[in-house]
Amino acid sequence: MSQTQNPTNPWGTPERIQLMNEAGETTPHTSFSAYADELTGEDLKDMYRTMALTRRFCDEMTSLQRQGQLALWVPSRGQEAAQVASARALAANDYIFPSYRDHGVLLERGITPEEITPLFRGSGTLGWDAKKHNVHSYTLVLAAQVLHATGYAMGLNLDAEIEAETGEAQTGQGQATDPTQDPDKPAVAVYCGDGSTTEGDVHESMVFAASYNAPVLFFVQNNHWAISVPFSVQSRVPISTRAAGYGFEGLRVDGNDVLAVYAATRYAMDKIRTGEGPVLIEAETYRLGPHTTADDPTKYRPEDHGATYEPLDPMLRLEAYLRSTGQADDAFFDDIAAYTKEQVKSVRSYVLASEPETFETYLDRAYAAPHQQVEDDRSFYRAYNDGFEED
Repeated sequence: MSQTQNPTNPWGTPERIQLMNEAGETTPHTSFSAYADELTGEDLKDMYRTMALTRRFCDEMTSLQRQGQLALWVPSRGQEAAQVASARALAANDYIFPSYRDHGVLLERGITPEEITPLFRGSGTLGWDAKKHNVHSYTLVLAAQVLHATGYAMGLNLDAEIEAETGEAQTGQGQATDPTQDPDKPAVAVYCGDGSTTEGDVHESMVFAASYNAPVLFFVQNNHWAISVPFSVQSRVPISTRAAGYGFEGLRVDGNDVLAVYAATRYAMDKIRTGEGPVLIEAETYRLGPHTTADDPTKYRPEDHGATYEPLDPMLRLEAYLRSTGQADDAFFDDIAAYTKEQVKSVRSYVLASEPETFETYLDRAYAAPHQQVEDDRSFYRAYNDGFEED
């Protein structure tokens, strides 16, 4: 241990930011409460609505997968506050690179539940207009989106240099909005999980982001499990401490607290927009369901995990706050239940009516013109299928 280390905090672990506790009670914070105070009661109720839709939609998609109607589903149950509150704190011209679990981010961004389903139904590769929403496609290759986001953020810096030289705003600075009308300098937010932070891609991304002062927020949802590996095995220190090694700020926040997540993200994006470089946020949350529907957490997770983590549910916490402050009553929550039920009913009909595409259809999309490599792959695929014996 060096002489400069604090013996009570040898790794320089940041404070855990929490503005609303598990009972829905708030505590002021000298640095972050001002950001949370931006949220009105209507904002919080709207966020609750999106969180409730995220959960109901997620549960319905899980059921559809169990019924054989989806190839796979990646549940987000328990992580709604981290996703919705952080997305709410971004500007319209910020570009988002989500992981495959960030359904709440997409819904907060105005993407419909129906538009999320094609990838999992096999009826398409991307259901939404990425340029309309400034939201990249889901990336199924673990952590690859972190590299893409850092490269995009470096491109924003290059666009800014061109604008400074020519006086012409560049269209890359927020594809969904008019760059001449944007009040905020555009930045990038990339989402990943704690498991992704063990990938080399994340290390390389953070090195480049720091080296080139890229305007990017690394938003890590630490849900405690990298599929079946607990966080205690993945890392000896909180993820937020790693930022110091790259030379930028790391924040640690209660990921089930919508106020804290919103405030931390607003703070980080303000800092990024002023040109101070990247920021890392570790949102400590919990994955209440399986990693995916191909996973069985009963094989590796303690039986009593529910008793430990279900009381920390972000939905219960925000509901308690809205009720205790008189901002919502039974009528509000009954309306939300009816709204989400109707939305999910519509999604189910949409999914069942959509037709999964054949594998060969995707081969046709690899190149705009005929290509020998594609034809070789097609021949291999057909020979592979012909190799199976019929019943």
